[in-house]
Amino acid sequence: MTAIDKLNNVLTAVKEAFIGKEEIVDLLGICLVAKENAFLLGPPGTAKSAIIRLLASCIEDGKNFEYLLTRFTEPNEIFGPFDIRKLKEGELITNTEGMMPEASVVFLDEIFNANSAILNSLLMALNERVFRRGKETRKLPALMFVSASNILPEDETLSALLDRFLIRVRCDYVDPDRLEEVLQAGWKLENVDPSEKPAIRPEEIIALQQQARLVDLSPIRKQFVDLVHNLRNTGIKVSDRRAVKIQNLIAASAFMCHRTEANVSDLWVLKYIWDTEEQIEILAGMVDAILKKENSAQAHPQAINNGIPNAEELAKEVGYLQNKWTRGGLSFEEQNIIKDKLRYLQTRSNWLQNQEHKQHLQSEIESLWHQMLQTI
Repeated sequence: MTAIDKLNNVLTAVKEAFIGKEEIVDLLGICLVAKENAFLLGPPGTAKSAIIRLLASCIEDGKNFEYLLTRFTEPNEIFGPFDIRKLKEGELITNTEGMMPEASVVFLDEIFNANSAILNSLLMALNERVFRRGKETRKLPALMFVSASNILPEDETLSALLDRFLIRVRCDYVDPDRLEEVLQAGWKLENVDPSEKPAIRPEEIIALQQQARLVDLSPIRKQFVDLVHNLRNTGIKVSDRRAVKIQNLIAASAFMCHRTEANVSDLWVLKYIWDTEEQIEILAGMVDAILKKENSAQAHPQAINNGIPNAEELAKEVGYLQNKWTRGGLSFEEQNIIKDKLRYLQTRSNWLQNQEHKQHLQSEIESLWHQMLQTI
């Protein structure tokens, strides 16, 4: 079995254990192959930690590190204490055994609690895979860093921390209609035999990371450049550095589909580069408009699945926007956000196959637009 098949087997097992989290698991797989970092945003109890633990446990002989950060977390708790024996000899050497500098997969929960004492070292570790403390510098073996939080940072210093996570994905509660599946999968997970879990070794993942760099991106480079320009014009910041790194995600998406060339479907990963929750639907609308043109049998499954609108969900979103607008008291910026979301929903409604649902939904959207014009 090839390494890519092993990784896909691992991802399939994680998806089967966590119902309704397929999108998150696929993105984590992409990040592993791209050697990029992922951030999960969601309330407590949405299985953020559990997904990472199961994925990390499938990396055979890999050392994994998990820590819940608080405002009082000290560098020693993350990187390890100074070696007392070396300290007596006048050397400041960190004893990293069992700590983050030796881990293959690192999960930092509530990362925005990070204080200034560990922030600089953390930023360097995330960005350059380097641990530096005093005169001590060493390369980190981390295949991927994952962080989680139930809030986004408001402090500009912490925004720099978020910027080190190229992929950002929202982790919500599973649809109530799938609760029975969740219960069954959870019960099965509690009783699983560790020896039955699929596995992949760290060196195999490193080999995959190197092979993914050979993917030809020239077939989609023009579409990618155009999309980045459009995102910038919409107000979504995509720096040159981030644009370059996003190419790793696109290549990984193609590679996970056993392709040596990227196609338009691989641009699906750009839906997860948002900075604020308000940007999520705007990004999805712009990227889905491009994905709709891709009908290749080799398209990434997430590019196909995420492009299909649900009439009931769209109706709920329109109702939510209508209630929010009716309550009033909105700032000019908040009004623009609602308008952007409504434009996105209007675009999505055009893709509905059921004509009756489409006409009803578009009528509701037109009614809300009329209501907006009357209050301006």
